[in-house]
Amino acid sequence: MANRSTPGTSRPATPDVDALVRARLRALRTSAGLSLDDVAQRTHLSASTISRIETGHRTLGLDVLMPLARALSVRLDDLLDDTISDDVVIRPEPSQWNSATVWQLTRPASSFAAVKLRLEPNDAEPDQKVHPGRDWMFVLQGRALLLLGERRIEVAAGEVAEFATMTPHAVVAVDGPAEVLMVFDPHGRAAHAETT
Repeated sequence: MANRSTPGTSRPATPDVDALVRARLRALRTSAGLSLDDVAQRTHLSASTISRIETGHRTLGLDVLMPLARALSVRLDDLLDDTISDDVVIRPEPSQWNSATVWQLTRPASSFAAVKLRLEPNDAEPDQKVHPGRDWMFVLQGRALLLLGERRIEVAAGEVAEFATMTPHAVVAVDGPAEVLMVFDPHGRAAHAETT
């Protein structure tokens, strides 16, 4: 029998789905290397509220699920989906981010993130970002310029760059479009989720 909703809230249909959503929320948070306080800052919910949601001591409703889904870079539909699937194939959809087209190649709960980027040449040099961890970049096609602080490192198709991300960094295409595969560790996954 479905759980009854309290006014102004929406609950998943069954206790099994309820438990699944709570487990997914915790798994997404921990795999991204985020503390309760980190998620609290992104959602404007308190850390204790998030803890109660994860442990089943707080009602699940759209008022908390929507900000949590945004903060953890997952679609609400995916968070609530209770269908069991053994499909191991990921079918990434392109999205736009600044002058790049981005394909997310890993599932939201993965402990790392892999993305494919198609970079278009841009006269404006992007802001360089800093975050804990390491990033890996493999140029699939074209040439990319890796900006590491004051350094400018050209990376050609078939070459790989690995770098510590506490150095300010950004990537741009050189003399035409470039396609790049980027892999982020859990720290990088959390940092890049805020900007994509």
